[in-house]
Amino acid sequence: MSGEALSQMLKSLPLEDQFQAEYVWLDAFFRPRSKGKTLNLKDFPSAPHSCPPSCFPEWNYDGSSTGQAEGHFSEIIIKPCAVYRDPFRGGDNVLVLCDTYWPDGTPHPTNTRYHCQKVMEAAKDLEPWFGVEQEYFLMKISDARPLGFPEGGYPAPQGPYYCGAGAECAFGREIAEAHWKACLYAGLKISGINGEVAPGQWEFQVGPCLGIEEGDSLWLARYILIRVAESFNVMVNLEPKPVEGDWNGSGCHTNFSTKPMREDGGYKKHILPVMEKLKAKHKEHIIAYGKGNEKRLTGKHETASIDSFLYGTGNRGASIRIGNQTAKDGKGYFEDRRPAANMDPYIVTMLLVSTCCDIPYTAPGVLQNGDK
Repeated sequence: MSGEALSQMLKSLPLEDQFQAEYVWLDAFFRPRSKGKTLNLKDFPSAPHSCPPSCFPEWNYDGSSTGQAEGHFSEIIIKPCAVYRDPFRGGDNVLVLCDTYWPDGTPHPTNTRYHCQKVMEAAKDLEPWFGVEQEYFLMKISDARPLGFPEGGYPAPQGPYYCGAGAECAFGREIAEAHWKACLYAGLKISGINGEVAPGQWEFQVGPCLGIEEGDSLWLARYILIRVAESFNVMVNLEPKPVEGDWNGSGCHTNFSTKPMREDGGYKKHILPVMEKLKAKHKEHIIAYGKGNEKRLTGKHETASIDSFLYGTGNRGASIRIGNQTAKDGKGYFEDRRPAANMDPYIVTMLLVSTCCDIPYTAPGVLQNGDK
C-alpha cells in the first residue's frame, strides 16, 4: 500500500467519542505553527466547529523553539479565539486559531491580535468592514524559484499569466483550487481567486469581514495554503519582491469601509476626509505594512513610490485607490494598495481603523521594537 493510499484509509476511519483539534498560532517570525490535541465529544454542547472558542481548553508550547522565549522560561500559553472545520481531517475535527500569552496572562509581544481586538471593540458601532487581496508565489523546493521558471533561465515576459488559462501560463492552478475549496469547507469567507501577473503567482480574496474576523480569517487561510502546498511539495512565498527584475511583486491590498462610508453621501463626508489623515500617517503605516516592502513600492508594476502618498479614483498606481463605482454612487469603500504580501492583517486593519476613525491604539511589542 502506498503512503497516499494509507493516508486516505486512515482518514476515513471513524472516531466514535473523540475528535482531533489542530491548534494554530503565530511564531516569532509571523509564520503559523500548529500541534494536535485529542478532545472528547461529550465535553462539547454541539458539533465542535459550531462551539465558541471558550469551549476549548487553553494549551501551551515551547516558546524557545519558536523564537518567542528563552529556554529557562519557555512556556507560552495559547488561548483559542476562533474555530473552523478541518478540511484535512474532515468529520468533527477542527482547526483552532489561538493567540499567545505569558503564563501570568499578559499578551506576548508577538500577540498583535490582542491589540487589534481592543481597537475593533472600540470601533464596533462604526462596523468596520475589510476585504483583503492576498497575493503569493508558489516556489519549487529544488531551486526556490517560482513555478513556471525554468531551471537556470526565465519564462516569457509578463503578459499572458494574469487570469490566464493553459499549461504554458497557469502554473500551480491545482494548488490554488484545492486551497480555495479547503478554505470554503473550513468556513472562511473566500470571495474568489485568480492567477496573477507573474508566472507561479496567485491571489485569493478574503472578505467582506467585520472587524477582527478579517485578521483571523487571513491567518487561517494562509495556514491552510501552506498545508495544501506542502502536499504538493511546493513552498508558499509571501515576500514583497521574491523575484528581482521586471516581474511584479506581491501585495496584500486591503479594502476598507465603515458604516458611514457605506451610507449615502459617505464618499464626500467620510472617505475623502480620511485621505488627509492617511497622508499624515503615511510613514507610520509604511513601517508596519510588511518587511522588504521598499523593494515592491517603487512606482512601477502598479505601485506608488514608498516615499510618497497618492490617492486617486480608479488609479492602480496610487497608494489609495477609490473605485469608480464608489465615486459614482457617492458611497462605498477604498483600497489601500500599500500593504505587502507578508503584512500582519491584525496590524494593518488596526492601523486603518485607528487612523481613519481617530481611535488610539497601544503598539504591540513588535511595533515598539521596530520589527514589523
